[in-house]
Amino acid sequence: MRTLLSDTALVFGRYARQTLRSKAAMTFGALMPALYLVLYGPLLTDMPLGGAGSSWQVLVPGLLLQLALFGAAFAGMSLIIEKQHGIVDRMRVTPVSRLALLLGHVLRDAALLTAQAGVIVLVAVAMGLRAPLPGVLLGFAFTAALALSLAALSYALAMKAAAPMSFAPLVNTVTMPTMLLSGLLLPMSLAPGWLDTLSHVMPLRYLVDAVRAAFVGHYADPALARGALAALILMAVSVTAGTRYFRRAGA
Repeated sequence: MRTLLSDTALVFGRYARQTLRSKAAMTFGALMPALYLVLYGPLLTDMPLGGAGSSWQVLVPGLLLQLALFGAAFAGMSLIIEKQHGIVDRMRVTPVSRLALLLGHVLRDAALLTAQAGVIVLVAVAMGLRAPLPGVLLGFAFTAALALSLAALSYALAMKAAAPMSFAPLVNTVTMPTMLLSGLLLPMSLAPGWLDTLSHVMPLRYLVDAVRAAFVGHYADPALARGALAALILMAVSVTAGTRYFRRAGA
Protein backbone atom coordinates (compact mmCIF):
# COMPACT_ATOMS: atom_id res chain seq x y z
CA MET A 1 0.00 0.00 0.00
CA ARG A 2 2.85 2.38 0.85
CA THR A 3 4.43 1.72 -2.54
CA LEU A 4 1.13 2.35 -4.31
CA LEU A 5 0.63 5.63 -2.45
CA SER A 6 4.17 6.84 -3.07
CA ASP A 7 4.05 5.81 -6.73
CA THR A 8 0.70 7.55 -7.20
CA ALA A 9 2.02 10.69 -5.51
CA LEU A 10 5.08 10.63 -7.78
CA VAL A 11 3.00 10.36 -10.97
CA PHE A 12 0.46 12.90 -9.71
CA GLY A 13 3.23 15.37 -8.87
CA ARG A 14 4.75 15.04 -12.33
CA TYR A 15 1.50 15.77 -14.13
CA ALA A 16 0.36 18.40 -11.64
CA ARG A 17 3.55 20.39 -12.23
CA GLN A 18 3.04 19.98 -15.96
CA THR A 19 -0.50 21.37 -15.64
CA LEU A 20 0.58 24.29 -13.47
CA ARG A 21 3.05 25.29 -16.18
CA SER A 22 0.22 25.33 -18.75
CA LYS A 23 -1.91 28.40 -18.10
CA ALA A 24 -4.13 27.53 -21.08
CA ALA A 25 -5.07 24.15 -19.60
CA MET A 26 -6.03 25.79 -16.33
CA THR A 27 -7.97 28.67 -17.85
CA PHE A 28 -9.77 27.50 -20.96
CA GLY A 29 -11.15 24.27 -19.51
CA ALA A 30 -13.80 26.25 -17.63
CA LEU A 31 -14.57 28.57 -20.54
CA MET A 32 -17.55 26.65 -21.97
CA PRO A 33 -19.38 26.26 -18.62
CA ALA A 34 -18.67 29.92 -17.87
CA LEU A 35 -20.22 30.94 -21.19
CA TYR A 36 -23.30 28.84 -20.42
CA LEU A 37 -23.47 30.49 -17.02
CA VAL A 38 -23.27 34.04 -18.35
CA LEU A 39 -25.26 33.68 -21.57
CA TYR A 40 -27.75 30.92 -20.74
CA GLY A 41 -28.38 31.45 -17.04
CA PRO A 42 -30.30 34.74 -17.33
CA LEU A 43 -32.76 33.07 -19.71
CA LEU A 44 -33.89 30.76 -16.90
CA THR A 45 -34.50 33.46 -14.29
CA ASP A 46 -38.27 33.59 -14.71
CA MET A 47 -38.79 30.04 -15.93
CA PRO A 48 -40.93 27.79 -13.67
CA LEU A 49 -38.81 24.78 -12.77
CA GLY A 50 -41.31 22.72 -10.85
CA GLY A 51 -39.98 23.33 -7.35
CA ALA A 52 -36.48 22.21 -8.31
CA GLY A 53 -34.97 25.36 -6.78
CA SER A 54 -33.94 28.70 -8.20
CA SER A 55 -32.68 28.84 -11.76
CA TRP A 56 -29.10 29.08 -10.49
CA GLN A 57 -29.57 26.09 -8.16
CA VAL A 58 -30.66 24.11 -11.22
CA LEU A 59 -28.14 25.37 -13.77
CA VAL A 60 -24.93 25.55 -11.72
CA PRO A 61 -24.94 21.88 -10.58
CA GLY A 62 -25.43 20.87 -14.19
CA LEU A 63 -22.56 23.07 -15.32
CA LEU A 64 -20.20 21.61 -12.71
CA LEU A 65 -20.91 18.11 -13.96
CA GLN A 66 -20.76 19.29 -17.57
CA LEU A 67 -17.27 20.60 -16.83
CA ALA A 68 -16.28 17.18 -15.49
CA LEU A 69 -17.98 15.38 -18.38
CA PHE A 70 -16.18 17.15 -21.20
CA GLY A 71 -12.93 17.86 -19.39
CA ALA A 72 -12.41 14.27 -18.26
CA ALA A 73 -13.79 12.58 -21.39
CA PHE A 74 -11.12 14.24 -23.53
CA ALA A 75 -8.31 13.68 -21.01
CA GLY A 76 -7.08 10.73 -23.03
CA MET A 77 -5.98 13.03 -25.85
CA SER A 78 -2.83 13.90 -23.92
CA LEU A 79 -2.08 10.21 -23.38
CA ILE A 80 -2.29 9.50 -27.12
CA ILE A 81 0.32 12.20 -27.71
CA GLU A 82 2.53 10.69 -25.00
CA LYS A 83 2.16 7.27 -26.63
CA GLN A 84 3.29 8.69 -29.96
CA HIS A 85 6.41 10.11 -28.31
CA GLY A 86 7.20 6.88 -26.45
CA ILE A 87 6.61 8.39 -23.01
CA VAL A 88 4.01 5.80 -21.98
CA ASP A 89 6.27 2.88 -22.94
CA ARG A 90 9.14 4.34 -20.92
CA MET A 91 6.91 4.79 -17.87
CA ARG A 92 5.50 1.28 -18.14
CA VAL A 93 8.94 -0.35 -17.92
CA THR A 94 9.66 1.42 -14.61
CA PRO A 95 8.87 -0.28 -11.27
CA VAL A 96 5.86 2.05 -10.83
CA SER A 97 2.64 0.02 -10.62
CA ARG A 98 0.13 0.27 -13.44
CA LEU A 99 -2.59 1.28 -10.98
CA ALA A 100 -0.39 4.14 -9.75
CA LEU A 101 0.19 5.27 -13.35
CA LEU A 102 -3.55 5.49 -13.85
CA LEU A 103 -4.36 7.03 -10.45
CA GLY A 104 -1.68 9.69 -10.83
CA HIS A 105 -3.24 10.77 -14.11
CA VAL A 106 -6.87 10.73 -13.01
CA LEU A 107 -6.24 12.41 -9.66
CA ARG A 108 -4.51 15.26 -11.50
CA ASP A 109 -7.55 15.61 -13.75
CA ALA A 110 -9.98 15.45 -10.83
CA ALA A 111 -8.02 18.11 -8.92
CA LEU A 112 -7.86 20.43 -11.93
CA LEU A 113 -11.56 20.10 -12.78
CA THR A 114 -12.61 20.57 -9.16
CA ALA A 115 -10.54 23.75 -8.98
CA GLN A 116 -12.21 25.00 -12.15
CA ALA A 117 -15.58 24.08 -10.63
CA GLY A 118 -14.73 26.35 -7.71
CA VAL A 119 -14.20 29.23 -10.13
CA ILE A 120 -17.58 28.52 -11.76
CA VAL A 121 -19.30 28.62 -8.36
CA LEU A 122 -17.64 31.92 -7.45
CA VAL A 123 -18.84 33.48 -10.71
CA ALA A 124 -22.32 32.03 -10.13
CA VAL A 125 -22.48 33.50 -6.63
CA ALA A 126 -21.68 36.90 -8.09
CA MET A 127 -24.55 36.40 -10.55
CA GLY A 128 -27.09 35.39 -7.94
CA LEU A 129 -26.50 31.79 -6.85
CA ARG A 130 -27.46 31.12 -3.24
CA ALA A 131 -26.66 27.65 -1.96
CA PRO A 132 -25.62 26.18 1.41
CA LEU A 133 -21.90 25.61 1.84
CA PRO A 134 -22.28 21.88 2.67
CA GLY A 135 -24.32 21.46 -0.49
CA VAL A 136 -21.66 23.19 -2.59
CA LEU A 137 -18.94 21.00 -1.06
CA LEU A 138 -21.00 17.91 -1.88
CA GLY A 139 -21.27 19.25 -5.42
CA PHE A 140 -17.47 19.45 -5.61
CA ALA A 141 -17.23 15.85 -4.34
CA PHE A 142 -19.58 14.60 -7.06
CA THR A 143 -17.69 16.64 -9.66
CA ALA A 144 -14.39 15.08 -8.58
CA ALA A 145 -15.92 11.57 -8.59
CA LEU A 146 -17.28 12.01 -12.10
CA ALA A 147 -14.01 13.51 -13.34
CA LEU A 148 -12.00 10.62 -11.88
CA SER A 149 -14.34 8.02 -13.40
CA LEU A 150 -14.54 9.49 -16.89
CA ALA A 151 -10.82 10.27 -17.00
CA ALA A 152 -10.07 6.62 -16.21
CA LEU A 153 -12.37 5.50 -19.05
CA SER A 154 -10.84 8.10 -21.35
CA TYR A 155 -7.33 6.83 -20.65
CA ALA A 156 -8.48 3.25 -21.19
CA LEU A 157 -9.87 4.24 -24.58
CA ALA A 158 -6.73 6.24 -25.38
CA MET A 159 -4.58 3.16 -24.78
CA LYS A 160 -6.46 1.48 -27.63
CA ALA A 161 -6.70 4.49 -29.96
CA ALA A 162 -4.03 4.88 -32.60
CA ALA A 163 -4.41 8.63 -33.18
CA PRO A 164 -6.36 11.67 -31.91
CA MET A 165 -8.48 11.76 -35.08
CA SER A 166 -10.00 8.38 -34.19
CA PHE A 167 -10.37 9.23 -30.51
CA ALA A 168 -12.13 12.61 -30.65
CA PRO A 169 -15.13 11.64 -32.85
CA LEU A 170 -15.88 8.62 -30.65
CA VAL A 171 -15.78 10.71 -27.48
CA ASN A 172 -18.04 13.34 -29.06
CA THR A 173 -20.50 10.65 -30.09
CA VAL A 174 -20.77 9.49 -26.48
CA THR A 175 -20.66 12.78 -24.60
CA MET A 176 -23.30 14.71 -26.54
CA PRO A 177 -26.23 12.30 -25.96
CA THR A 178 -24.99 11.80 -22.41
CA MET A 179 -25.23 15.54 -21.79
CA LEU A 180 -28.68 15.82 -23.36
CA LEU A 181 -30.15 12.76 -21.63
CA SER A 182 -28.76 13.55 -18.18
CA GLY A 183 -30.61 16.83 -17.70
CA LEU A 184 -27.47 18.89 -17.23
CA LEU A 185 -29.10 22.15 -18.34
CA LEU A 186 -32.71 21.57 -17.28
CA PRO A 187 -34.32 19.00 -14.95
CA MET A 188 -35.53 15.93 -16.81
CA SER A 189 -38.80 16.28 -14.88
CA LEU A 190 -39.65 18.95 -17.47
CA ALA A 191 -39.17 16.47 -20.32
CA PRO A 192 -41.89 14.27 -21.88
CA GLY A 193 -42.49 11.04 -19.99
CA TRP A 194 -40.73 8.82 -22.53
CA LEU A 195 -37.62 11.01 -22.50
CA ASP A 196 -37.56 11.16 -18.71
CA THR A 197 -37.79 7.37 -18.59
CA LEU A 198 -35.01 6.98 -21.16
CA SER A 199 -32.75 9.30 -19.18
CA HIS A 200 -32.67 6.85 -16.26
CA VAL A 201 -30.28 4.60 -18.18
CA MET A 202 -27.65 7.35 -17.89
CA PRO A 203 -25.61 7.11 -14.66
CA LEU A 204 -24.88 10.83 -14.90
CA ARG A 205 -28.60 11.55 -14.44
CA TYR A 206 -28.35 10.35 -10.83
CA LEU A 207 -25.33 12.52 -10.10
CA VAL A 208 -27.10 15.57 -11.55
CA ASP A 209 -30.17 14.98 -9.38
CA ALA A 210 -27.96 14.47 -6.32
CA VAL A 211 -26.02 17.71 -6.76
CA ARG A 212 -29.23 19.68 -7.35
CA ALA A 213 -30.69 18.26 -4.15
CA ALA A 214 -27.51 19.24 -2.29
CA PHE A 215 -27.59 22.79 -3.67
CA VAL A 216 -31.08 23.35 -2.22
CA GLY A 217 -30.10 21.77 1.11
CA HIS A 218 -32.21 18.61 0.77
CA TYR A 219 -29.63 16.31 2.35
CA ALA A 220 -32.20 13.61 3.22
CA ASP A 221 -33.43 13.41 -0.38
CA PRO A 222 -33.10 9.85 -1.75
CA ALA A 223 -31.54 11.41 -4.86
CA LEU A 224 -28.35 11.97 -2.83
CA ALA A 225 -28.08 8.29 -1.91
CA ARG A 226 -28.80 7.20 -5.47
CA GLY A 227 -26.21 9.64 -6.80
CA ALA A 228 -23.57 8.46 -4.33
CA LEU A 229 -24.22 4.82 -5.25
CA ALA A 230 -24.02 5.60 -8.97
CA ALA A 231 -20.77 7.52 -8.45
CA LEU A 232 -19.18 4.66 -6.48
CA ILE A 233 -20.16 2.05 -9.07
CA LEU A 234 -18.93 4.24 -11.90
CA MET A 235 -15.59 4.83 -10.19
CA ALA A 236 -15.09 1.12 -9.46
CA VAL A 237 -15.87 0.08 -13.04
CA SER A 238 -13.81 2.89 -14.58
CA VAL A 239 -10.66 2.42 -12.51
CA THR A 240 -10.80 -1.34 -13.06
CA ALA A 241 -11.11 -0.91 -16.82
CA GLY A 242 -8.42 1.75 -16.94
CA THR A 243 -5.95 -0.31 -14.92
CA ARG A 244 -6.53 -3.35 -17.14
CA TYR A 245 -5.61 -1.42 -20.27
CA PHE A 246 -2.55 0.12 -18.62
CA ARG A 247 -1.32 -3.38 -17.80
CA ARG A 248 -1.65 -4.67 -21.35
CA ALA A 249 1.39 -4.59 -23.56
CA GLY A 250 1.45 -3.22 -27.08
CA ALA A 251 -0.53 -0.07 -26.28
